Amino acid sequence: MSAFPAELTGTWEIDAAHSTVGFAVKHAVVATTRGGFGSYTGGATIDAETPENSSLWVEIDAASVNTGNEQRDGHLKSPDFFDVENHPKITYKSTSVSVKGEDIVTTGDLTIAGHTAPVELVWEFGGIAKDPWGNTKAGFETSATINRKDWGLQWNAALETGGFLVGEKVKLVIEIEAGKQA
Repeated sequence: MSAFPAELTGTWEIDAAHSTVGFAVKHAVVATTRGGFGSYTGGATIDAETPENSSLWVEIDAASVNTGNEQRDGHLKSPDFFDVENHPKITYKSTSVSVKGEDIVTTGDLTIAGHTAPVELVWEFGGIAKDPWGNTKAGFETSATINRKDWGLQWNAALETGGFLVGEKVKLVIEIEAGKQA
């Protein structure tokens, strides 16, 4: 039996205007650079009573990457990283869903620049609310740390003081507001 409200059962769509799909990575060993994506779609089909029957998916426009620096964004779009010309989408599709305590755990296939590897995401459920227009909204948040080299993102430059320009570990930060469709 799930600890989640029955009202979660149904189909949900990401409300991109009220959501964040972002990342953080060490730069020059000493600082953290943050970025995100401005264009993405996705959703979930949720069975609150039997969460194992649930699924979720996200499709990100890789060219919508934004770190606040046009030169860096251009480099991220290049074949050194996302290779948006040949791989315009970054995708995540769940392969399993389970509940552990108060958290929803999804394991899924993350595809970046044509490389696919599994990623486990532990989601915190933020609750359900009705907006002023009568729409049902739900909130979910997760973060995970991945190694970018698992997706073939190898580019780097050695620093004179030791270490490398771009860290291997990338922290994913995802905050979703979803609207119930059915």
